[in-house]
This record gives sequence, structure tokens and C-alpha cells, in this order.
Amino acid sequence: MSDDAAQKFLEAIEVAKNTGKVKRGVNEVTKALERGTAKLVAFAKDVQPAELVMHLPLLAKEKGVPCQQVASKEELGLASGIGAPTSAVAVIAEGDAKKLVAELKANMG
Repeated sequence: MSDDAAQKFLEAIEVAKNTGKVKRGVNEVTKALERGTAKLVAFAKDVQPAELVMHLPLLAKEKGVPCQQVASKEELGLASGIGAPTSAVAVIAEGDAKKLVAELKANMG
């Protein structure tokens, strides 16, 4: 996926953070995916070791949840509203991002 797609995911996370609900961190995101509550997932490219987030795209695909790698933990932290770097974010309740999340889901490969 393109940088454009990554921007859309960040935008969806930002909107959902304000009007819905997001979970932050690899463990929380993994739990959200396993429980079927995640509507959208994004994870950072600069996570070390990469193995920490490698299972997320596979799990998301299995659950039919849009998943996107974004450039950095800082970018993800800012979008999710904590101002601290975070490795992964899941949107649990879309809020006003419902249309955007639906669009991203429709564009899934």
C-alpha cells in the first residue's frame, strides 16, 4: 500500500480517537483482533525487534480487518492522541470515522 493509504489510516485513527475508541500497544491491539473488536489496525515500521508486530497483518487478514504499516511510532502516537510513540493502534469504535474505515475495508486487497 502507498503512503496515501498510510495517511488515510492515520486520519481514521485521529477521528476515531476523538469520537470513538482506540487501543494502543501491541498487546492491546492483538487482544482486540483476537476478540473481534478491532475495526482497523495500524502498526509502526520502526518497531524493534520487528517480530513484535509481525503477527498483526496476518491476524488482521484472518479477521478481515484493514491493517496498514505506517512510517513511525511517533506518527502513530500523535494520531492516537498520546503524544508518546506507540508501536500499534487498533480502532475499536469508529465514531465519526465509520465512513473512512468502511472505505479502507472496501479497498483491502
